Amino acid sequence: MNTNKMTARIVGVLFITATATAILGMVLLGSTLDPPDYLVNVSENENQVIIAVIFELILAVSVIGIGFLMFPILKKQIESLALAYFGVRLTEAIFIMVASISLLSLLTLSQEYVGGASDASYYQPTGTLLLALRDWAFVFGTMIFLGLGGLPLYYLLYRSKLIPRWLSVWGLIGATLILITGFLGLFGLDPESSTTTFLAAPIAVQEMVFAVWLIVKGFNAVAHD
Repeated sequence: MNTNKMTARIVGVLFITATATAILGMVLLGSTLDPPDYLVNVSENENQVIIAVIFELILAVSVIGIGFLMFPILKKQIESLALAYFGVRLTEAIFIMVASISLLSLLTLSQEYVGGASDASYYQPTGTLLLALRDWAFVFGTMIFLGLGGLPLYYLLYRSKLIPRWLSVWGLIGATLILITGFLGLFGLDPESSTTTFLAAPIAVQEMVFAVWLIVKGFNAVAHD
């Protein structure tokens, strides 16, 4: 098996891993972080919270792995864009890790709150701050930087014909829509709204089709510089 074929399969698996861990993390948390009782709920669901954080860290590592493995392939087209793609994926992973650290900090705060620590007046505002930090980190990490990363990736794949161009165009459209969603989130768009779901769906589905394509077909043997 040639190196590009193996790389394609690993990247495909990492895309599926990233999506699966993101979904599993959200499912595990459920309504745990919903106000007004999140300071109690987080402590009561400690195991789920910790497992969700583990899934998020796997997500971050998968994102870095994708960027790292794709760099030597994409740099054959335009090295600066390939480097930009890796940098964006790295930044995306950092935001995801910030969100995870915020959740762990919230768990500690919740345990102290439930334990009846003295001077409880600061717990609510501190908890609100940690929740806000987590929410903003996800807006930047899983929306804005996901979109920013998709643009150079699918442009270079379109240019090189390493995958079918219809799949690259789909990726460009999806990346643009999720980027728009992220910027709308900065102005108050609810991440759980139907609008967010509608705008995020194209890239979510495309990434799974892209992943399966890489695992089954790999990169095209003939690519154009």
